[in-house]
Amino acid sequence: MTKRALAALVLAVLAASPEALLAQARRPAQPQQRPAEPPPAEPESPPPPYEPQLLKLAEIIGSLAYLRTLCETREAQDWRERMAALLESEGRSPQRRERLASAYNRGYRAYSATHRTCSDGSQEASARLALEGEKLAKALASRFGG
Repeated sequence: MTKRALAALVLAVLAASPEALLAQARRPAQPQQRPAEPPPAEPESPPPPYEPQLLKLAEIIGSLAYLRTLCETREAQDWRERMAALLESEGRSPQRRERLASAYNRGYRAYSATHRTCSDGSQEASARLALEGEKLAKALASRFGG
């Protein structure tokens, strides 16, 4: 990914249902005849140097997707779409898509386990996560973007 594309993506991500994302991460194989032997697995290329930060960002997006939906904010659906865009641009291999979707789902589940109704605590957590995600996205864009 070019630095400019990474910067645009990260900022767009900050400007979803976990099941849908996991389904996207595990795109179904097209119906075809099974080969006699499976092709040898290609080794996955090494992750980019910003992988840990990107996984943390995916987790934050998952948390925000849950909390913003819980509190019925205007942009609740946007978080799922932002994660889909992140998967599309950064999920170059099935393993990488799975790691990103898993991070999103981890964030989503973490807050769904403790927040059942929209409360002051839910709104505070949402604001704190949005600020953390914004800082992380700006750091990624400034360091790895162009």
